[in-house]
Amino acid sequence: MPINDGLADHLLGISLPSLSLLATNGSEIDLSKVKGRFVVYCYPRTGTPNTSLPEGWDQIPGARGCTPQSLAYRDHYQALKALGVEVFGLSVQTTEYQTEMVSRLDLPFPVLSDNHFELQRALNLPTFEVAGMILLKRLTLIVKDGVVEAVHYPVFPSDSDPTWVLGKLGR
Repeated sequence: MPINDGLADHLLGISLPSLSLLATNGSEIDLSKVKGRFVVYCYPRTGTPNTSLPEGWDQIPGARGCTPQSLAYRDHYQALKALGVEVFGLSVQTTEYQTEMVSRLDLPFPVLSDNHFELQRALNLPTFEVAGMILLKRLTLIVKDGVVEAVHYPVFPSDSDPTWVLGKLGR
């Protein structure tokens, strides 16, 4: 079980920086310009079918659960949309990989690639290292008009995340 190490405490109330991230729908999205309320759920990485997880993955608190988290957002997507809330997934994996994952999991929302760590550096998002890869720690931001309204960190279990968001939004 992950512990709150305080590495996301600075995010509440912060304005998102103006930078474009490539999305799985082929567009570039600047989160600072998205109007209204939206959720960005950050996750380390989803696995590749028929490929082993990185060595030591299961020993990292909170690392496992990226696919269940994405599936939970898929399953709660209509409830979030009914509240006028858009959903974005975010990882440092390539858009090419993410596009395959979005198709395989039938996700109705775009996933953003921060594979150059631009948003991670700008917001000082918490990371960890495994098997030579630097990955985002799992966290969720509720944002309104470019300003972070709520932070869920650490997220555990991962598939409870959309329920936490709906609770924060009064549902």
